[in-house]
Amino acid sequence: MGVHGLNSTTGVVALAAAAVAVMALIGCLVMAVSLRRLRARQRVVLGEREQRDVVAHGSELEAAFGALRDYVEDVALRLDARLGTAEGALEDALAHRSLVRYDAYNEMSGHQSLSIALLDATHSGIVLSSIHHREQARLYAKQVRHGQGELELSPEEAEAVRRATDGPPPAVEG
Repeated sequence: MGVHGLNSTTGVVALAAAAVAVMALIGCLVMAVSLRRLRARQRVVLGEREQRDVVAHGSELEAAFGALRDYVEDVALRLDARLGTAEGALEDALAHRSLVRYDAYNEMSGHQSLSIALLDATHSGIVLSSIHHREQARLYAKQVRHGQGELELSPEEAEAVRRATDGPPPAVEG
């Protein structure tokens, strides 16, 4: 068959089939390159382990995230319970304090007498007073409930309670 055979119907069909085959071959090469790139990207996401598909990997991730969510919720519930216990314990802790110094007997002794208020978050606790005299010192303690003394408070003790409940008191009065 020569060049003249291409002009016949059989030749034209053969040329068309060859063109289609070349185009199919080029399409296969393009698809092979695309598939190689896709598998390289999948290896980045899925790792180098066994061959897995993206759907199975996504399903595993969803299950892992569900387990993680359940674990975090469980930990959060336990932490909330522990926080509630700690807050309850802190209610009874020393939260407010104040110190008032004074000269109980006007002896010019340098304010050696003092009253200390030690209160919790509910403004309950004790007031300790140390009355200093030249030759002796006496210590008195009074119970305080919600900012009020169970026994009558001296003016200095009441001042110590007031300072403790009003906010951060000065450490020493001079």
